[in-house]
Amino acid sequence: MRKTKNNFIKRYEELGQQYMPITLKPSLRVNTLKTSEQKIVRQLEKKGVKLEKISYLTNGYYYSANFSLGATQQYLQGHYYLQEAASQIPAQVLDPKPTDLVLDMAAAPGSKTTQLSQLMNNQGQIIAMDTSTKRLHSLKNNLERLSCSNVIIYQKDARHATDLGLEFDKILLDAPCTGNYLIDDDWFKKTTIDDLTRMARVQYQLINTAINCLKPKGILVYSTCSLEPEENEAVINKILKEHNITLLPFNSPGEQAITSFKDQDYDKQLKNAKRLWPWKTQTQGFFIAKIQKNKA
Repeated sequence: MRKTKNNFIKRYEELGQQYMPITLKPSLRVNTLKTSEQKIVRQLEKKGVKLEKISYLTNGYYYSANFSLGATQQYLQGHYYLQEAASQIPAQVLDPKPTDLVLDMAAAPGSKTTQLSQLMNNQGQIIAMDTSTKRLHSLKNNLERLSCSNVIIYQKDARHATDLGLEFDKILLDAPCTGNYLIDDDWFKKTTIDDLTRMARVQYQLINTAINCLKPKGILVYSTCSLEPEENEAVINKILKEHNITLLPFNSPGEQAITSFKDQDYDKQLKNAKRLWPWKTQTQGFFIAKIQKNKA
């Protein structure tokens, strides 16, 4: 069943939101594996780039320039990565440590994988999975460019990650999703309710596998760039019923996730998850949940 733009906007209004179109500020992440923030800021400002530190990100900056920042010497050398501001939040929420074994379940093209490696200071071990040969090629290039050396790549459907026989300290599942209107200008025109339902099935399969791969007391961060409850709260609500897990609170922009939709009440723990509504955070839309696996 196809929904028009007005139908989706009405859904947002039912969730207490007032839709407004916005223009995203471009942003980047300084790669401290290869340089310091002070050094790269100085170098870019000499080129005429205007930079603004993003208060809630460890290494994130908004920028404006009259040329492409994907064509500078510093970019090609991996001193920074062009990454949208909200996209930088999930890895920070996961907070991987240098001693951790980490699984990145939908890794390519490598925005969050390289960020995880940076947060771990190239220590510990990251297993990065993806199915697309083309996207894995981009992942390999980005890992090399940013000098991330603690990553092992598997071309594998992460729904079968239990095949590895490993238990992970931390897992990042930035799940495949239908996206949002800021990523695709035609999103409202081409997205259907059937798309949401189909994607939610895949997301549930992935998060179910993720929990089965976690060590007791291990941490999973589930995120999407979708604004639709079917792909977010409904997925987490289902998994809460089936596993001994706890949703943990965390600090980030955004507001608490919804606890009911279309006459369906969700688990009250969903108050600990976050939604980033674009017209409020001035970022692309995002949903983030931090999950701890409890001991049996």
